[in-house]
Amino acid sequence: MIGKIKALFVKYYDILVYLVFGVLTTVVNYLIFLPCYNLLGLSSSVSNVMAWVVAVAFAYVTNKPFVFRSHDWSRETVIPELSRFIGTRLGSGALETLILLVTVDWLGMNGNLWKIVTSVLVVIINYVGSKLLVFRKK
Repeated sequence: MIGKIKALFVKYYDILVYLVFGVLTTVVNYLIFLPCYNLLGLSSSVSNVMAWVVAVAFAYVTNKPFVFRSHDWSRETVIPELSRFIGTRLGSGALETLILLVTVDWLGMNGNLWKIVTSVLVVIINYVGSKLLVFRKK
């Protein structure tokens, strides 16, 4: 039984560990977004951009070694890798911000609810982007 569980863990390691760090990245994002939006009264789109910057930095330094097992921190590796990472995150972050801008800032819908909805979409997009474009195996 333990052997089967271990085999499943090894088989799905990337996804399982990404989910753990995806949740942690989402927590970091919310720790910035929620006070900016709910306490400071900033718009959802401005709050989201501020949260995005911090969350992307956290995600890179955790996803690189722990999720995608990329341990080369040399300049020759980090600069193109980080560029691709930020590029893919810019795409998902722009989509998230646009959805929040339309649904919350323009249509007056619940910002906290829409932040959760967009977070699910962003986690999926970011995993696929990181797996296929950023930390792809050579």
